[in-house]
Amino acid sequence: MISANQGGDGSAQASIGIDLTPLIDIIFIVLVFLLLTANTQLLTLPVDVPKEADSELTGLSQEQHLSITILTEAPHWALNGQPFEEFDQFEAAFIQAYTDSPAINVVVAADKNAPVQPLMTVLALLQLQQITNTQILMEP
Repeated sequence: MISANQGGDGSAQASIGIDLTPLIDIIFIVLVFLLLTANTQLLTLPVDVPKEADSELTGLSQEQHLSITILTEAPHWALNGQPFEEFDQFEAAFIQAYTDSPAINVVVAADKNAPVQPLMTVLALLQLQQITNTQILMEP
């Protein structure tokens, strides 16, 4: 930046300065790029699936079961058809129902348009309760 100042004696003085604005812009863009591309730790939940390619799907048994439904709209969780607004309420009702009948089959039915997070929350609950024998309903 060059500026000419008129002094009291009428002579022109020139001062040269460096404009750091473009350098700061570039540093900011690089910083944002590095933050967006940084590796974040992904949380996983292990799910055992059949290992054989020719494994057949089995139909839902006619035995009594505890049905968990994942809905597309809030409330996302329903237990035996009864929706729950909050997951804490759903969790308490599920634990009570499973404690009353520990030998009952647990069936998880998720709508194909439902968000994944409510399903993962239910699967984490099942894993926390050490329920490993669960059926997941799928469309044929």
